[in-house]
Amino acid sequence: MKVLRVIISGGGTGGHIFPAIAIAKAIQRLQPNTEILFVGAEGKMEMEKVPQAGYTIIGLPIVGIQRKLTLKNLLVPFKVLQSMMKAKKIVREFKPDIAIGVGGYASGPLLRAAAQLGIPTFLQEQNSYPGITNKILAKKAHKICVAYDGLDHFFPKEKIILTGNPIREEVTQLEGKKESALRHFGLDANKKTLLVVGGSLGARTINQAIDASKDHLSNSGLQVLWQTGKNFSVDASQLPSGVHAHTFIREMDLAYAAADLIVSRAGAMSISELCLVGKPVILIPSPNVSEDHQTKNAMALVNKGAAILVKDAEAIDQLPLAISKLMNDPALCADLSHKILSLGKAGSADRIAQEAIAVASRS
Repeated sequence: MKVLRVIISGGGTGGHIFPAIAIAKAIQRLQPNTEILFVGAEGKMEMEKVPQAGYTIIGLPIVGIQRKLTLKNLLVPFKVLQSMMKAKKIVREFKPDIAIGVGGYASGPLLRAAAQLGIPTFLQEQNSYPGITNKILAKKAHKICVAYDGLDHFFPKEKIILTGNPIREEVTQLEGKKESALRHFGLDANKKTLLVVGGSLGARTINQAIDASKDHLSNSGLQVLWQTGKNFSVDASQLPSGVHAHTFIREMDLAYAAADLIVSRAGAMSISELCLVGKPVILIPSPNVSEDHQTKNAMALVNKGAAILVKDAEAIDQLPLAISKLMNDPALCADLSHKILSLGKAGSADRIAQEAIAVASRS
């Protein structure tokens, strides 16, 4: 059997890296005789996370434009040119059957180079509103795997495949874990549990809102499982009864299993996980992402009655009210759970891998 050669490019955040690794693993499960090379951006977290997962990665010198006025922006055109030259060299030497882009700085130069050299290209768009890089790359792409309906406004309809986002499916397997989850985190089985997550670095506004309302939440009989992220410091001795703060929660399956209600940012991968978890959720989109992706992701759920939205600028005042409303309305919670669960798509990595293998096999 011919060895299948695959380049997967992108990264910058865990929201791009972990799906890319999930796709790689799925391809190798379906076709073990596959060689996979990752291409990322120098200095970004993929240069650490991808080798930890057992894959080879090459970095490009690509950088993004800084939002504030800085001399670093003068280097961007030169970095792009360097990256294009290096990307072409990588493609020529590796000779892939397909190049897959998952978003992030490196995917642009790599997929453009692959397309110029006649290699089939394949996009995985995670958001409900695509970024400019994928809009440009879509013109040459053979297939585009998406997680949301309605992206034919941005991409050629005949290229789109609705697959969902490839997620860490092990963290959404919750059946039978509630009791052990409560025990693991030292939670009271007689109280409802609020899970608060804002990513591994934390979400400043969410943390400020929880910090400001922690006494009120405790007095209302709630218990809070709060992932603060490493950038937000909490004095455990000052926390009221029932508020449990963790810098980082590794056992996310247990955290989800323990939760009756979840407060979260609205990154594409977080939302894809939450749709499989099926708990009522309050989404607070980050305003600090390109093209306001998180608000658009959140509205894709809110418009279907599957989540509650609280704006970042209003979170300190409005989040406690939204939490209280949900915790005191079992019918609304049940309705949100039912609707968000109906939007979940399990097995996305395998579906994407099958499509990629089909395209690669024809090259």
